[in-house]
Amino acid sequence: MPLFKRNEPLHERLAREGGLVDAEARAPWREVGIHGIQRPREADATVTVEAPDVEGDAVRFVSLPDGSLLVEEGSDASLDALAGAVEQELRPPYRARAVRQDDALWAVQAARIEVMALPDAPGGQSIDVSRHQNETVVSVDEQRVFGSIPALEERGEREGVGFAVHAERLDGDLWEIRAAAL
Repeated sequence: MPLFKRNEPLHERLAREGGLVDAEARAPWREVGIHGIQRPREADATVTVEAPDVEGDAVRFVSLPDGSLLVEEGSDASLDALAGAVEQELRPPYRARAVRQDDALWAVQAARIEVMALPDAPGGQSIDVSRHQNETVVSVDEQRVFGSIPALEERGEREGVGFAVHAERLDGDLWEIRAAAL
């Protein structure tokens, strides 16, 4: 047996002797929360801003491509200070949520969105268009309908031959679009 050969690595022996390792220690990849998959990022920008004039404790809003704001939840008071802080890092369109931290300080998170005008869209609040194996399905408010919505089909085709497009009405003929390849 060579003079310097060890049966057990030094770091393992020291950990065992120091009481840091149980006899039945589990591999770290079996522990809850260690799985190798990173959580998807929810915000493209996170900022803090002094905005004492904004009412309430929380607000959700959408900034449209033209810079106008749609308030989804919270006060209709001027949100220009919140939007201005976000727009130092992120150009419209985006969806933002803000929470009051103290009397004047707000934390704001915002994520990019895609907005499309669909003047000929059917009534309803949501539209789904999917294509799989040359079959196109259109649903409005989760009810299958006949016909097509060419603008949404064109948007889906940019993703690939098979696609799914989901549109939610923001205001009037403006829709938030999400598209993915199948």
